[in-house]
Amino acid sequence: MSADELARFNNLPAAAARQALLDCCSSPAWAERMLSGRPYSSAKDAVRQSSAIVARLTQADLEAALGGHPRIGERLGGADSGSGRSEAWSRAEQSGVSDSDEQTARELATSNEEYERRFGHIYLVSAAGRTGPQLLALLRARLRNSPATEWQVVRTELQKIIEIRLRALLAGTS
Repeated sequence: MSADELARFNNLPAAAARQALLDCCSSPAWAERMLSGRPYSSAKDAVRQSSAIVARLTQADLEAALGGHPRIGERLGGADSGSGRSEAWSRAEQSGVSDSDEQTARELATSNEEYERRFGHIYLVSAAGRTGPQLLALLRARLRNSPATEWQVVRTELQKIIEIRLRALLAGTS
């Protein structure tokens, strides 16, 4: 991690820091709590703070966070796709899906729809380093969860995604 990038983030005006945080996670509650925790002594410190915040997010806060993520396997772009940085992160995180064959892509789309009917929200998973077939298998397994269990899984997966993004932000690699 670049000490210069960490210092730059810690010294950003509040509005710019808020936007950088919203690029990591679109939950305003998460971003505000992270903003109020500045200055951070290290990326590890920021990740630790994020983890504590995510653990306390309400379901409404989690739903707001889901709004910043495309469906697994869905092409990114369009008016509601989020900021350029957030979109680039999503594209990189889902890069293993883009190599999937047409059948896997169709099955992901169908299973995404089934998941959304069952739980009322998108399937969120930390996709970095995973292939389309792996993500499809995880999705199908999670369809067996109860809604309460699934919200806990969403919380865990969200924190994994945020950690990757925070480390990129604070390392200056975003």
